[in-house]
Amino acid sequence: MTIRSSTIASRLPGTQPKVALATAVSLLLMAILAPLAQFGVLKTLIVPADATATTSNIAASLGLLQAAIVAFLIVAILDVVVAWGFYVLLRPVNEWLARLVGSLRVGYAALFAFALLNLVDAAGLVHSATGTAAQSGPLQAQVAAAVASFDTGWHLALGIFGLHLVGLGALLFRFAAPRLLAILVVLAGIGYLADSLGTMFVPGYGLTISTFTFVGEALLIFWLFRRAGQGLRSSEAVVAAARTSSAAAS
Repeated sequence: MTIRSSTIASRLPGTQPKVALATAVSLLLMAILAPLAQFGVLKTLIVPADATATTSNIAASLGLLQAAIVAFLIVAILDVVVAWGFYVLLRPVNEWLARLVGSLRVGYAALFAFALLNLVDAAGLVHSATGTAAQSGPLQAQVAAAVASFDTGWHLALGIFGLHLVGLGALLFRFAAPRLLAILVVLAGIGYLADSLGTMFVPGYGLTISTFTFVGEALLIFWLFRRAGQGLRSSEAVVAAARTSSAAAS
């Protein structure tokens, strides 16, 4: 049976809008930080199949790599906040599925943070190298291996994230969110799953399906802000009405 969102909101009139707002703000911050770190830093420093260029780029812009690592770490922490937010919002629909969906996002965040340690290693290797050692073959091989391990770990984590989005879309559909939004969130999850499995199991896989299916994630942020705004206005109206009634009774 589908539970209407208005019914759910009425059960926790003060909590639901605040949780929706916290979740929306966290997602928005992630949507800013993650692309900056990935496309603004990593894509400019890491040259696929060229360990020499990658090591030289990192040595020349070590501060940028360290900033990207911090940004990614913040994203991983915010993922846990978002997992909690969706669990609180959607558990009235299906407690078990909401718990599973939240756990998948936490698992993704943990695996991503673990993979991030490889970038920390790469930065540390370059930072500790001096003189000609910075251009040595062994150092370049170590840096390349650390970067490759990060990439592998991240793609594995994205597969878990894809499963999270598929489950989230199913919950949103039953939550009486716009059906198009629920479908687009599921498609975003399928895109991440396809890229993750393709990268790990298909030799020479070069597609990035998720760059075309991420629309659901973006729309989800706007929907959460809209829902939070409506809920906060509704809560304020209830409080104002209660105060008016109390004043009239006295």
